[in-house]
Amino acid sequence: MLLKSVLKKIPDFKGANFLIRVPLAIVFILQGESKLPLNISDAESYGLPMTVWFFVAWGELLSGIGLLIGGLLVTKKLNSYGGLITRFCGIVICGIMTGIILMQEPESFLDVLLYDNFHVMLYCGGLFFALRGNRIYLDENKDNL
Repeated sequence: MLLKSVLKKIPDFKGANFLIRVPLAIVFILQGESKLPLNISDAESYGLPMTVWFFVAWGELLSGIGLLIGGLLVTKKLNSYGGLITRFCGIVICGIMTGIILMQEPESFLDVLLYDNFHVMLYCGGLFFALRGNRIYLDENKDNL
């Protein structure tokens, strides 16, 4: 009971998701931007066809931008659109990170967790936004969000 009363006194910061959203968006914007202009030799160096390279480059760039835009659409009228954009960008991030992890052909799942922690962290960030969206802004009167 004492712990509950202490926890209720701590203020709730609804914008805390931006502490994850902004760095994740910056990483993906910079990674997508580094692939532009698209070049067939860059795609071939990774062993990818140009169509996959096109979707990866633009997917990284636009998912980073969309993650930021989706987080800014938090008014009552626009929140459902912002949540949809955020979730879609999270799904795109998960898809890209899955491809990157699988391209490395790890020997086991444990190898991925132990030695590819940066990509796993980016995957988890995308998964967070794919599952959560902008739900934090839906109803400010609810205590369980």
